[in-house]
Amino acid sequence: MRHLPNLLTLLRLALTPWAAVCILRQEFGTALWVCAAAGLSDALDGWLARKLDARSRFGAYMDPISDKILLVTVFLALGAVHAAPRWLVALVLGRDLLILAMAAIALAFTSIRDFPPSLWGKISTHLQVYACLIFLSANIWPGSVWSSAVPVATAAAAAGTAWSGLHYVYTGIRRIRS
Repeated sequence: MRHLPNLLTLLRLALTPWAAVCILRQEFGTALWVCAAAGLSDALDGWLARKLDARSRFGAYMDPISDKILLVTVFLALGAVHAAPRWLVALVLGRDLLILAMAAIALAFTSIRDFPPSLWGKISTHLQVYACLIFLSANIWPGSVWSSAVPVATAAAAAGTAWSGLHYVYTGIRRIRS
């Protein structure tokens, strides 16, 4: 049972290519279920790690990395089939590249070795997952309530992504200075 949270993180990584292929083939129904399962695995792995007292160094690194790989891949696929605004895809990709660049700089030039997720980063991840699920649902059921939720999901994901990116920059600069 101690390894269950890490297995869920690895499951999320394994689901990522399947989600992208389904989106690119415009098999939105299957993509919805795959993305929902991946999103659920993200919610469960951290909760189980705390509940089972099974936190690990592997999980601490791989959980946020698998989130980034999943969400960037899914957003790129959604952008490629015009199911998500390309500017939002660029924002999601840009934020994650910025965070990775800052981590690389910190690893190369400082003694900082831990990069804990922030509350804003977690909120951003959730908003991005919800947006992906809404974009997929709107493509499955055009003209439904899901279609009218797209602008709200887009705005929420954009705001969460931008704010968390700014927060990570601020936090990173503060940590490097201290």
